[in-house]
Amino acid sequence: MHDQRGLTSLLRRIDGAGYGAYKRLRGAWRFPGFTLYVEHVQGDPFAAPSRLRVQVPGEVAGFPRDLFRTRARRVALEDFLVRALAREIPKVTKGKRGSGRSGEFSTVDFGQCVLPRTAVRVSEEGVEAILSAGLPAAGRRVLGREAEAMLLSELPELVRRALLYKSLDPQAVKRHVECGEDAEALRGQLAEHGLVAFVAEGAVLPRASGVSDRPLRQGAVPFTPPESLAVTLERPNAGPIRGMGIPEGVTLIVGGGYHGKSTLLSALAQGVY
Repeated sequence: MHDQRGLTSLLRRIDGAGYGAYKRLRGAWRFPGFTLYVEHVQGDPFAAPSRLRVQVPGEVAGFPRDLFRTRARRVALEDFLVRALAREIPKVTKGKRGSGRSGEFSTVDFGQCVLPRTAVRVSEEGVEAILSAGLPAAGRRVLGREAEAMLLSELPELVRRALLYKSLDPQAVKRHVECGEDAEALRGQLAEHGLVAFVAEGAVLPRASGVSDRPLRQGAVPFTPPESLAVTLERPNAGPIRGMGIPEGVTLIVGGGYHGKSTLLSALAQGVY
């Protein structure tokens, strides 16, 4: 396995060469605190970006075992780290620096849903993250110094800021993990209560727009459950929560125009996440 000095030397040697010279980056590169795997190198700066994989050993990442001791907690922690990467990319990286998609780092697109992902994996062995990177070029000529800035400066800073427990807000991590665990626990109680769905009292169901899954910030009316369908479920972290339980069978939703029928149905459809 080569180290980061070898990567620096290689990038300087291929500076100005044809874009195909980037193929020589494929393989493993050892950095202080993590290992970079260049798994796929794009054919030209206008093609789909290159694929990078970063592995941080568990003793370096430093995440307490309790944060990923169950599947629900692990999925929530991985989701938090994907969001941390996405948040830090525009802060740390320069972005476009040449032709096509040169200089761009990216991770998966995501919304409000907390789902199992391959973009970040957490285990006792450590943290593994997958990133896309547009290797920089002028036309179809390698910009080795710009690639050096991306891989030797920006990437280590991304790892430091987003994938190390000591760099994150521990309370924010804990809240996110517990929220994911609570949501999974609520879904797990539906069958034993004879329910197919649950809507929490006070929930904001309208979305910000037709193309956004974020809640409406102003003018939204918090949900109030009808007493005939009110039920209280338990959360392992936040305690009991009251809301509307929709029973098994056929339930008819009626109301005038713009009274929230479709909004409720959309919320129920997303409830599996």
